[in-house]
Amino acid sequence: MKEDISRLRGQLSSSKEIVIVTHRNPDGDAMGSSLALWNFLAKRGNAATVITPNDYPDFLAWLPGNGKVLKYDTDTIAASEKILKAGIIFCLDFNNLSRLEGLGSAILASKAWKVLVDHHPQPEPFADFAYHDTNSCSTAQLIFELISELGEKHLLDKDSAICLYTGIMTDTASFRFPSVQAKTHRIAAELIDLGMPHYLAHEQVYDTNTEERLKLLGFTLLEKMQVLREYNAACISLSGSELKRYKFRKGDTEGLVNYPLSIKGMRLSAFFMERDGVIKVSLRSKGDFDVNKMARAHFNGGGHRNAAGGDLKLTLDEAVKKFLELLPGYRNELQK
Repeated sequence: MKEDISRLRGQLSSSKEIVIVTHRNPDGDAMGSSLALWNFLAKRGNAATVITPNDYPDFLAWLPGNGKVLKYDTDTIAASEKILKAGIIFCLDFNNLSRLEGLGSAILASKAWKVLVDHHPQPEPFADFAYHDTNSCSTAQLIFELISELGEKHLLDKDSAICLYTGIMTDTASFRFPSVQAKTHRIAAELIDLGMPHYLAHEQVYDTNTEERLKLLGFTLLEKMQVLREYNAACISLSGSELKRYKFRKGDTEGLVNYPLSIKGMRLSAFFMERDGVIKVSLRSKGDFDVNKMARAHFNGGGHRNAAGGDLKLTLDEAVKKFLELLPGYRNELQK
């Protein structure tokens, strides 16, 4: 690892153009880690550009550096030029280039030195250097640790701290997941010491709801949540017309899948949403029930042990039926 870190340091010193990419439909950890790295590299004197496959929720637009982000689906020419000139490409918060869709092909074709920083299991071997740890709670935490390994933690400032804290906070559901370690809290404390207003991160992410989003939440829990107590599981589904009724905007369904797990005894929650011609699947679990394995086996996806997702080219009713038909095979695991 020391040799790899030394090589990375050398690459950073010699590369004039650096690109940072993350997965499609970026979440808080994706944007937090990407913009934290962007702010750090700017402080270091490196020219860097963050490129996302597509847009992301408005509640992440407050992160420092947001205005400089290129979106590949709408800024294709500018983004492609940056990738062509890049000497280093940082790949953050994904384990497979397919998660970038069209942007993934451009990254694969690039001759740039590629660095993977991620915490998802079973990474695809496309990178020249991988800073990878499935035990880490977030990619944002890994970015902090990588910068520390480089011996350049002194270059972190308030802007970097805001991004890193937001990434850690969102990927741990405000520090509640089992992946949170003692060192996670120590890192959070260091970020607060840098001037990170931790209360502001919570307000910006969780307290900027529209009226329509709250009404969608109420409708979903009252009318669309199906609790299957014999399996300690629950299921939620939303159709395209239902989303349209509540003026859906990207990010409005963020966290919906977690609500059923607050019911005593629930171990598995599934959320199915009709978007862009496919059914988006989100899976969450408690304890040792592995939704990563479930997503890989049945939903063309993957993720972590307790948080995973995928998609299906079925109707919404067919997707929900598929999930319900799978449950008997997992009865014993879910009833432990």
